[in-house]
Amino acid sequence: MFNKKIMQKAILLSEKNIENGGGPFGAVIVKDGKIIATGCNRVTCNNDPTAHAEVTAIRNACKKIGDFNLAGCEIYSSCEPCPMCLSAIYWARISKLYYGNTKKDAAKIGFDDSFIYDELEKKPIERAIPASQHLRQEAIMAFKKWEKNDSKIKY
Repeated sequence: MFNKKIMQKAILLSEKNIENGGGPFGAVIVKDGKIIATGCNRVTCNNDPTAHAEVTAIRNACKKIGDFNLAGCEIYSSCEPCPMCLSAIYWARISKLYYGNTKKDAAKIGFDDSFIYDELEKKPIERAIPASQHLRQEAIMAFKKWEKNDSKIKY
């Protein structure tokens, strides 16, 4: 269930992060009504293009609980997640997402992800970063090993 105070914390994190040299994004992860992790956009501070608020919060939450599966958790984000962050939220199996600003709001201040959504619709070879497949027969061997691995941890 939505918690106004937790959303306000995500928003406050986004504002304070600007003062700390980061981008205007904050995220909070909650489990059983308790905050287990927070994150802010640290892309330029850490020279890490993946250090978005949601990804940072997910990393911190996984570290805290000692598991990559965040099922049963909720994430509060100051902004609608970008494609990378939304994918991370799905991979982490977070159960609910609440956000403040929209992706259109973000685009208005220079954080426009529409080109990524457009790129995903194109054939790999037609994308701005052209992609082509090579050495599949060699690469598939790792997948075959994985299938036979009795000690694998499924995710």
